[in-house]
Amino acid sequence: MKRTNLMITLIFGFFITFGQTEKSIDSKITNVTVFLNKAQVTREVKTRLETGKMDLILTGLTSQLDPSSIQVAGKGNFILLGIRHQQNYLSEFNVSPKLKMLKDSLAVYQKNLSLEQSQKEILNKEEQMLLSNQKIGGANQNLTVAELKSMADFYRSRLGDILNNKMKQDDKIKGINEHIVRLQRQINTENELYSRNTSEIVISVSTTAAVAAVLEVNYVVNNAGWYPVYDLRAINTKSPVQLNYKANVFQRTGEEWKNVKLKLSTANPNQSGLKPELYPWYLDFYNPVVYRQYSKKDLGRSAPAMKAQDEMAEMEVVADLPAQSMAEFVSTVQTSLNTEFEISLPYTVESSSKPTLVDIQTNEIKAMYAYSVVPKLEGDAFLIAKATGWEGLSLLPGEANLFFEGTFVGKTFIDPNSIKDTLAISLGRDKRIVVKREELKDLTSKKLIGTNQKEERSWEISVRNSKTEAITISVEDQLPVSKNKDIEVTALNTGGAKFDPVSGKLTWQLVIQPNETKKVTYRYEVKYPKDKQITGL
Repeated sequence: MKRTNLMITLIFGFFITFGQTEKSIDSKITNVTVFLNKAQVTREVKTRLETGKMDLILTGLTSQLDPSSIQVAGKGNFILLGIRHQQNYLSEFNVSPKLKMLKDSLAVYQKNLSLEQSQKEILNKEEQMLLSNQKIGGANQNLTVAELKSMADFYRSRLGDILNNKMKQDDKIKGINEHIVRLQRQINTENELYSRNTSEIVISVSTTAAVAAVLEVNYVVNNAGWYPVYDLRAINTKSPVQLNYKANVFQRTGEEWKNVKLKLSTANPNQSGLKPELYPWYLDFYNPVVYRQYSKKDLGRSAPAMKAQDEMAEMEVVADLPAQSMAEFVSTVQTSLNTEFEISLPYTVESSSKPTLVDIQTNEIKAMYAYSVVPKLEGDAFLIAKATGWEGLSLLPGEANLFFEGTFVGKTFIDPNSIKDTLAISLGRDKRIVVKREELKDLTSKKLIGTNQKEERSWEISVRNSKTEAITISVEDQLPVSKNKDIEVTALNTGGAKFDPVSGKLTWQLVIQPNETKKVTYRYEVKYPKDKQITGL
């Protein structure tokens, strides 16, 4: 008996000792650096360490965590022995407040559905009881007419009430089922944003005495990033353009970034940081393919398969080169190579399919305003703001919303890679500028000279300024350009326009006073063989 008690004591003591070597700890997300693709999350852990070696288990993390990017730093009189990452398939995944509320509502509706179905079942039982007991009186008992009438009235009234109540129950059940279906759909949508398993980081530490410890844990997550969006606002044609730089931050990691210090980086961890290398570029004479007899060993594989095998062999040689890990890439991001936007106010970014809009900065850009019109394609004049000094704003390609005089006028796309010194922004149409383009029939002719056909065309463009202020407007048109030596195009009169003979483009820069109309004309000649027909004229 004593021996049995001793064994129980030893086993119990073993489990107590074993349990003390592991400790689940809570953490809080304090900082998030969001890259164009992926994000780095920083968690803070405050705990107390007991004497000896201990495994601290950081639970409830997203399964989108990249294990190679985990970094741990600590403050306190203890030693960090190592870290490891593991997936927990038994633990329930983190439930967001929104998802928990939806599930609670679903449980209430399901309970109400059971109650209403029970009420309907009671009515069914009562109906069956009445129908199975329709025999009135005994076999030798005669009922008066009044008794028969009273009993018939009872059956009619009660069965009618039962039928009425059953219809009401059906309506209630139908309504509850519709709510349940809608809730289930919403829950399914929310569930897609969360993982069925949770991720854990195990931190091994050692200390010679019980101490308080503060740990900082960093890791990179997938399914997160940001992309820019801009608001371009012009109050009038005399003010600078206001550029509001914003970011749509998205994350579908299953974690909620609540009141975190947010930093946006233009770095992209998906792009390699390794400089490409040039290898020798060999030239040789072309040798025709010589077909050879295949051995029995080669008959089991096709020529494409053998080619693929050779390519795989080459890839294996390249794979011997040292690869850069994700953790190294994230830790070596330099602000001299990329731009970081640190948001001073704490932000909350939920795990959702919809992005969170974050204001980055607001800048004023010097701009000159002018009108532009291409009457051959469009009869309306467009107000163009030509902004300069945007180079230091670290713009990325993105969509921009345009506002002029407090009104939304449309959208455009900003691509800094294709913009030169001036950023041209179209602010919309101005109906107060009337533009007409007409062919002058009196100056248009078609003549046959020898073996050639000669056609002359003449056009007039008129621009009227109905505004109360003078405008500067660029008028664009074009002459045809020959692609055949037998077709000759001659500019007879460009009307004072700047002419580009390569593209055939004509450009007039006009200054038009209020209520003034200006006209420009141009004329050209096309000569070609009379037995040919020209397309596009």
